Amino acid sequence: MYEERPALLDGAVLWTRTAGPATDAVRPVLPDGCMDLIWADGHLLVAGPDTRAYVPGEFATRYAGIRFAPGDAPGFFGVPAHELRDRRVDLGALWGEAEARRLGERITGAPDPGAALDALVRLRAAEGPAPDPLLRAVVARLAAGRAVAETADAVGLGARQLHRRSLDAFGYGPKTLARVLRLQRALALVLEGVPYAEAAVRAGCVDQAHLARETRALAGMTLGAYVASVAAAVSVPSVPSVAASANSETPEPSGSRTTA
Repeated sequence: MYEERPALLDGAVLWTRTAGPATDAVRPVLPDGCMDLIWADGHLLVAGPDTRAYVPGEFATRYAGIRFAPGDAPGFFGVPAHELRDRRVDLGALWGEAEARRLGERITGAPDPGAALDALVRLRAAEGPAPDPLLRAVVARLAAGRAVAETADAVGLGARQLHRRSLDAFGYGPKTLARVLRLQRALALVLEGVPYAEAAVRAGCVDQAHLARETRALAGMTLGAYVASVAAAVSVPSVPSVAASANSETPEPSGSRTTA
């Protein structure tokens, strides 16, 4: 079962997940422009920014994660986002094995690992650099459907500067981030019941065919498969039905970045 709520850290989300039956383990995670710090039965790992649907494999039964707002995680982890693009790595590879083990044990020993992870991230973030308001402005404009060139002009950066800053902050260039955020807008509209063609145009796609191509490329499934899988997950939130479990295209919520 998956749950999420706002984290203590501004702009972040705390999510928790208890793994279900083995047949419920393989579900793609959709790109969302974010990075996560994940506690998995005592083990800490980092999920980098995805450029395509990621299919996780279970190795734990309990998970808690902090999903950082786009661009905020590199300052926290101390590594450019592009070095973690489409990767899941042990926290020890970034902060040292001893420190990662100590933090993992501290969270595991807490009555509520999710709350302990939440508090830890807020304290560690307070010791690091504050989020860059320029990067947050970039995300806000792209999330609203603004063009990349217009966004660069609005924040006072040249095209090359914006691309370089985006690689470090988001893991990929602003055009890819814009595609990811546009797909998230479109899928949100579809789930609200907006017809595919209308959702495509409102999200910034040329037409429904454009949205269908983007869904295939970034989410690894058709629009119909996405809607059906979410409906199945919502109708049986804790114990998936046989039909839903057998569908390997059923997506995890975008922040639930479990790993193999």
